[in-house]
Amino acid sequence: MSGVSIGTFLLFVLLFIALIALARAARIVSQYEKGLVMRLGKYKATADSGLTFLVPVIEDMVKVDMRERVINVDPQKVITKDNVSVTVDAVIYYRISDPVKATFEVQNFAYAATTLAQTNLRNLIGDKSLDETLTARDLINANLRAVLDEATNTWGVKVTRVEVQKIDPPADITEAMSRQMKAERDKRANILEAEGVKQAQILQAEGVRQSEILRAEGDAQARITRATAEAKAIEMVSNAAEQFFKERAEVSKKLDVLNTVLAHQTKFIVPAGSDLVNVLGLDEKGPVVPVPRKV
Repeated sequence: MSGVSIGTFLLFVLLFIALIALARAARIVSQYEKGLVMRLGKYKATADSGLTFLVPVIEDMVKVDMRERVINVDPQKVITKDNVSVTVDAVIYYRISDPVKATFEVQNFAYAATTLAQTNLRNLIGDKSLDETLTARDLINANLRAVLDEATNTWGVKVTRVEVQKIDPPADITEAMSRQMKAERDKRANILEAEGVKQAQILQAEGVRQSEILRAEGDAQARITRATAEAKAIEMVSNAAEQFFKERAEVSKKLDVLNTVLAHQTKFIVPAGSDLVNVLGLDEKGPVVPVPRKV
């Protein structure tokens, strides 16, 4: 019985050790990670996301985060080309493109990238004046990103973006710049106000001109309408007068014809032997019909 008990106990011990070994051999790699399998301290393979089993004791795994990361570059004093001291800081965005190189080629990437960024910031800003530095922020970002990306490529790291956050001149220069900016804003405001007044005057003059044009067009149209009406009235009067005189001429002509006809057919009746024939000259006007006297 004692032998059976010892055997059972050893079996349970071995089973327990096997379970522990199995648990230590199973590794879960997240979706955003890569697993570097190390065998006896040497790189063997890269495991993707999911469940991976290792050989107990002789194999181990180093997980590498493949997500984009951010490094803050601490503020530093930089001298510009025109000997102005400015305080500059930046932010570096990067992601690991090769987990093997990122693990074995550089010990502390964040420190190395920060040091490299500070050095190149001094070089880039040192070649520019203060005005150029303040206005060429995008150019500085692009140049710094290109330099960092080229340097970190051998480390298996891709620099995706670099942003210079602030470029702060000394207090006296900042105050002078503020006064200059205020003067520029006041000047711009005065110009805009003058332009506004000018534009308002132009619009007012244009409105007056359009009003005058419309009034003139209205007067011209009214005169045309009156002239047309007067012309029609004159035409009507002329037609009426023409018709009147035409009818008058016809009547006059008819009267002349009648007079002519009647002039040769007039008869005078006088007593026979009356002296009225000689007095009236009736013998010249036409025949005389004597009327016998009553006895």
